[in-house]
Amino acid sequence: MSTSATLYVGLMSGTSLDGVDAVLADFSAAQPRVLAHVHHGFTPELRAALESLNQPGTDEIDRAMVASQHLGRCYAALVQDLLLHVGYTGADVRAIGAHGQTVRHRPEAGYTLQLNAPALLAELTGIDVVADFRSRDLAAGGQGAPLVPALHAALFSAAETRAVVNIGGIGNVTLLPPRDRPAPIVGFDCGPGNVLIDLWTQRLLRQPFDRDGAWAARGHVDPSLLAALLDEPFFALPPPKSTGRDLFNWDWLQRRLAGRTLAPEDVAATLTQLTARAITHAIVGHAPDVARVLVCGGGARNAHLLARLGEELDRPVQGTQALGIEPEQVEALAFAWLAHAHLRRCPGNLPSVTGARGSRVLGALYPA
Repeated sequence: MSTSATLYVGLMSGTSLDGVDAVLADFSAAQPRVLAHVHHGFTPELRAALESLNQPGTDEIDRAMVASQHLGRCYAALVQDLLLHVGYTGADVRAIGAHGQTVRHRPEAGYTLQLNAPALLAELTGIDVVADFRSRDLAAGGQGAPLVPALHAALFSAAETRAVVNIGGIGNVTLLPPRDRPAPIVGFDCGPGNVLIDLWTQRLLRQPFDRDGAWAARGHVDPSLLAALLDEPFFALPPPKSTGRDLFNWDWLQRRLAGRTLAPEDVAATLTQLTARAITHAIVGHAPDVARVLVCGGGARNAHLLARLGEELDRPVQGTQALGIEPEQVEALAFAWLAHAHLRRCPGNLPSVTGARGSRVLGALYPA
C-alpha cells in the first residue's frame, strides 16, 4: 500500500512492569497521528522474571536471555493484534520501534540494559525493527534517558512555558520553553512515579495498583516518613540525571520504613505524596514560570495523585488527552517516532536533556 512508508509501530514496556503498549502511528503529516493502541499485560511468570532481573542474582545471563525470548514473542503477538484491530498487515508498516524492557540502568558505569529480541521480532512479524535506542547516547557521554522529551517538544510546545510529566514506574519531567523563546529543553528523571506505590499495593493488598489512588486517599501523609523518603541523595542531584528500579525498589522502601509503625493506608498516602513532591520540586526548581502541566503515563489515571500534584504545584494539571493523545499512548508513540527518525538518519536525542556531547542518530536496525 502507498501508506507503507508512513506507518510505524511503537512498543513500550516500562518500569511499572504492567505490560506492553503498542501504537500504530501515521507520520504522513507534520504531526504524527495515532491510528490504534493495544495493551497486553505480562503473564505473572514473565513479570516475576523481569522484576527479579532488576537486582543482582544467580544465573542472570541465562534468565535474562530466556526472558528476552518470551518478551520478543509477547511483542510479536501484540503487533499482530494491533494490525488486526485496524485491518493492516505487516506489509503496510515501514518499521517497528521496540524499546525493550529496562532491567538495569547504570549510566555512571557507562551502560543501560533493555531486554529485547529484535531479530526474533523481525522474523516473527516480517517487519523491520529498530531497537537499542539508548546506547548511542550513552556512548556520547549522555545518560541514555530520558528520550521521550524530544517527542514532547514536537507535540506539546506552545506560546507558554509548559511541563510534561510522564508518570510510569519512574517519574520524569520535560520543561518546554515558549515557542518564541530560544532556550534549551530540559528533561530528567525526578524520582519514583508509580513504582513504590505499586510495590506497596501489591505486597499489602495483593492488587496490581491503587486504582484511582482510592487507598491512598483514605490515609494521611506521615511527615516523618516523607522526610526520610525525601532524604534520598538522588533528589538533590542536578540534571542531567536518570534512575530506575536499581535505586527505587522494595529494599530501598523497607530501609526507610524500618522501626516505624504506620497504618498501611498512611504509607500509601505518603508514597503518593512523595511522587507529587518530587515532581513539584523538579518543575518549580527549574521552570518556576510553568503555566500548564500535562501528565502522561499510567499515573495520569490516578485521580488522587493528580489532585495532590495540583495542590503542590498550585497550577492546572491535566492528562495529555486534553490535547488529543491518550496518556498511555505517549511513550509508545515516542519509540515509533524514534524509529522513524532512525530510518531518516535524523538525531533522536536532546543533548540538553541527556547530557550527551551532541545530537546522535539513535537505534540499531534489524531488517525483516
